[in-house]
Amino acid sequence: MKLTIIGCSGSFPGPHSSASCYLVTQEYQGRTWRIALDLGSGALGPLQKHIALEDLDAVCLSHLHPDHYMDLTGLHIAVKWRPGGWPVGRIPIYAPSGTDERIAAAHGVDPDPGMHGEFDFRTWTPEQPVTIGPFSITPLTVRHPIDEPYALRIEALDDQGQLKTLTYSGDTDSCRGLVQAAQGADVFLCEAAYQDGRDDAIEGIHLNGDRAGAAAAEADVGRLLLTHLPAWTDPHVVREHAAHRYGGNIAIAADGVTYQI
Repeated sequence: MKLTIIGCSGSFPGPHSSASCYLVTQEYQGRTWRIALDLGSGALGPLQKHIALEDLDAVCLSHLHPDHYMDLTGLHIAVKWRPGGWPVGRIPIYAPSGTDERIAAAHGVDPDPGMHGEFDFRTWTPEQPVTIGPFSITPLTVRHPIDEPYALRIEALDDQGQLKTLTYSGDTDSCRGLVQAAQGADVFLCEAAYQDGRDDAIEGIHLNGDRAGAAAAEADVGRLLLTHLPAWTDPHVVREHAAHRYGGNIAIAADGVTYQI
């Protein structure tokens, strides 16, 4: 399983990265399977540096804030208006309930039919895994001020038959669901939008370095990859504070970098 950082800027696109989008790939049954975790503002452009859009097997959304799903509007255009027609079937969109209506409203189209001709909308059920090719993906409810915020636990067998796990936090503050989602993960892709010592009084929205490190330590993850840092958050401060809590390998996610899991 490979993880490629398409966009990792927190809350809005930054000068060096789009908003949240992460490409996960795995060889299986003679071909490469590709899923996108979130498709936030500005992410559709850099995604095309790595794959052809028709090769996307699914989009998996953590929640419905624009920096995590708004580029579905551009993907809809790419599918609907491609000269010669879209060469494959509808793209599965795994997401919170009501995503079809929300994205239709954002794009200014009638929700009936909305984007159903281009997308196959499928609603998450908390703690119920779904299978997409080699991937088993389980949504777990986390703590963020929107209906149905999820962390996503992605599992797949490697070439040696060993189970590998990637956990994506989505957006969240500290909570039991986050630790449950990350338990024993090989890589924990965890948001840390708030800067330690500056934003400590803000509760129930995002993690800082300290809280992300604490979750990684409690979940006993193999590697902590900090992401979703806005342009005004200092990555060196966040990483330093995460290291006070978690003694394993820590890195800051960077646009375009691929990690082997």
